[in-house]
Amino acid sequence: MANQGAKKIVEKNKKRMDLLWRIILGSNVIYIIVRMAIMYTSFTWKHWFGLVVTSAAYFLSYKQLTIMTKPEYSESDEHELLSAGFDMRTGGISEYIEDVIYITVFVQMTSIISGKFWWTYLVIPAFGGYKIFGLLRGTFFSGGSEGEVEDEKSRKKREKMEKKASRGKMVKTRAR
Repeated sequence: MANQGAKKIVEKNKKRMDLLWRIILGSNVIYIIVRMAIMYTSFTWKHWFGLVVTSAAYFLSYKQLTIMTKPEYSESDEHELLSAGFDMRTGGISEYIEDVIYITVFVQMTSIISGKFWWTYLVIPAFGGYKIFGLLRGTFFSGGSEGEVEDEKSRKKREKMEKKASRGKMVKTRAR
C-alpha cells in the first residue's frame, strides 16, 4: 500500500508517453505516405528538410519528457519505487514541451497541404519571448513592491480591512 500515489503517477506518465509516441509515429507515417508516396512528384529537398526538422523536434521533446518522467527504483532486491519522476499532470515545463509536440504535429500535417504552414513554427519562439519578457519586466522594470507609495484612500481601506479581520465575528442571538 505504500507509495500508491507514486505508482499512480508512474502509470499515468507511462500512458501519456505512450499516447504521445503513437501521435508522433502516426503523424510521421501519414506524412511519409501522403507526401512521399501519393504526392511524390512535388516532393523536393525542402520536404526532406522539413521531415528532418520535425523529426528532430519530436526526438528532442520526447527525449526530454522521457528523462523528466523516468521513475527511480532502489538497488535492493525488491526494486522499491523511490521517486515517480515528474508528474506530467501538474503542467509546468512538461506542458510546454507537449505543446511543442502538438504544434509540430500540426505543422507536419498541414504542410502536406501547403508549405506556408511552416510559418506556424514561429509561435514557439514568439511565446518563449513573451514569457521571457514578462519575467524580465516583472523582475527589472516593475520598480518592486518595496518602493511603491500607497495613497491615502487605499491605506485607509487596508487599515479598515485589517481592523475588521482582527476582531472576532459577532454572533447575534435572539433574546427570549
